Amino acid sequence: MTVDPLQDPVEALIQMLQLADGGGARTTEDIFVGNTITSPRARVYGGQVLAQAAMAAMRTVKPDRHIHSLHAYFLRGGDIEVPITFGVERVRDGRSFSARRIHAYQHGKTILSVIASFQDPAEGLEHQEPMPENVPDPESLPALRETLGALDIPEARATAFERPFDMRYVTEPLFLPWKGAQDAYNAVWIKALAPLPDDPNIHRAALAYVSDYTMMEPILRRHGKSWVEPGMNVASLDHAMWWHRYARADEWILYTQTSPNASSARGLAIGKMFTRDGTMIATTVQEGMMRLPEFH
Repeated sequence: MTVDPLQDPVEALIQMLQLADGGGARTTEDIFVGNTITSPRARVYGGQVLAQAAMAAMRTVKPDRHIHSLHAYFLRGGDIEVPITFGVERVRDGRSFSARRIHAYQHGKTILSVIASFQDPAEGLEHQEPMPENVPDPESLPALRETLGALDIPEARATAFERPFDMRYVTEPLFLPWKGAQDAYNAVWIKALAPLPDDPNIHRAALAYVSDYTMMEPILRRHGKSWVEPGMNVASLDHAMWWHRYARADEWILYTQTSPNASSARGLAIGKMFTRDGTMIATTVQEGMMRLPEFH
């Protein structure tokens, strides 16, 4: 069963993160089952499976031990019509850290493989990269419903009306043929469209969910490409995320991405998240497959 985001996309996000416990089934894994937010495409959005895998792992760790990193491989496209089963292996529970291995299954096959690490709160050295300067406030930028809502492009309209996040681009959205500066840089303000529950794990998982939306865009922008490029095939291969400090996903966060390299039909991107007051809260890294017809 799919969750329909058209009526209330934030409620659909919350329901998607509330995994069933698999009826108490357990072998060497704790079993959870999640449903899918509908998509204009036939496959599941990668950020959804990341967020659900993180939530599944969180359910097996004591509440005061928080996720600080995950490393994931997307192995197969997910089927939006079929529930996703998550198996969590309790790899290690140490004095300060825990490790979990999570596999997401559909049709008897693994679609995602993740290793996640958790840590008790601790004090230590502190430093961070500064937030970019001279970034426009999110209130001064148009919402996607204003910029993409009128386009006769199914994925653009789904982006505008079905996503549970208010996303306001500092750089230009890439749903029209791109003729701007070819810089390997992308920046967008993100915030859930409505308040989320106070559970900190919901906010950590929601940030994993939204982190996958724009990771390939600095690569496309660097080469003058857009999401409507005829014949282009883009798919996430892997995704890593580090949560440095806690922040709510229903308050404005600046998400910047850069791309240091593209080669062999793959592109690499690095993302950084900052709260409005300049606190660095997360780092992401993703490599994606990028096939274009002129190279076939």
